[in-house]
Amino acid sequence: MDKVDNLVLEELRSLGSATVYEAAGRGRALTGFVAVDPSLAVVGPARLVVSPPGDNLAIHRAIATASRGDILVVDVDECATAGHWGEITTVAAQARGIAGLVINGTIRDSRAILARGFPAFHRGLCILAATKVAPPGEGPESMVFGGCTVRAGDLLIADVDGVAIVEAERVGDVIEAARRRAADEEETMARLDAGATTLEIFGWR
Repeated sequence: MDKVDNLVLEELRSLGSATVYEAAGRGRALTGFVAVDPSLAVVGPARLVVSPPGDNLAIHRAIATASRGDILVVDVDECATAGHWGEITTVAAQARGIAGLVINGTIRDSRAILARGFPAFHRGLCILAATKVAPPGEGPESMVFGGCTVRAGDLLIADVDGVAIVEAERVGDVIEAARRRAADEEETMARLDAGATTLEIFGWR
């Protein structure tokens, strides 16, 4: 994807995944991922990684070749029998400028990851070690992940609510829509504080 201005990335992070998801037309989103640190949010382009369940050598290769600001989107087929990510991969990723991790599998060293302030979103914890025997291979350009299609370079907005996915070519339109939605919600909350009900505001029965 074309480089997105850092101020735009920061604004999307501030707006949050739920607002961006709604503004994007309730398109693609990932749910059911646990944040190591619920206070952290991250925005960046997706770097897709497919790793055999229980093995993490492909993850180490991806860390070595990823670009600064990437979010690793790692498919281990929801494997829960090994900690595919831990403190070593976290330190390696931070040294490379990788922005965050979304993995449909288990991790370990969660206290160390928390202490290092690395945004990681996972399916659970597992103390068992991962093997490192997977043969080399290129990351895919797209994959079905968490029930929806994710393309390399798609923009991810990940926080404790979930992960919104925005096509690179739609970022400009989506951020404008997200700004309008946030402004509308501010007005709605002001009316609620003044005594109106949601039924009155939205015309519900």
